[in-house]
Amino acid sequence: MNADAPICHSTDLRQALGQMITVLNDERQALAGLDMDAIMGCAVDKAALCNRLEAVATDAIDEECRGMVDAARRLNEANRRVRNLIAANVAARLDALTGSPALYRARAGQARAQHARTARLR
Repeated sequence: MNADAPICHSTDLRQALGQMITVLNDERQALAGLDMDAIMGCAVDKAALCNRLEAVATDAIDEECRGMVDAARRLNEANRRVRNLIAANVAARLDALTGSPALYRARAGQARAQHARTARLR
């Protein structure tokens, strides 16, 4: 089966979902080993599979496919949590190095700007 072929039947959908589950399991292993090349490869594979899956006709989705979608969703969520933990760990280590955690917070720029404005008013 061509990897770029449109998904028209539930058998094609099951195959694509099986590939997605395999990629998500590979991603979990890559995250555990902090293997950036493998993580990036998985990201490319997931994007390609998502492109194929986005045009699936709803009549191709049977109960088995729904179960596979649910399994893929759970695996993706677990991988997202691992990625977030890794990112938080990196941020904590950077904060420890610099002694200023505000540098890595999402709203740090706004806080610094507000501080600068109030300092000028004094």
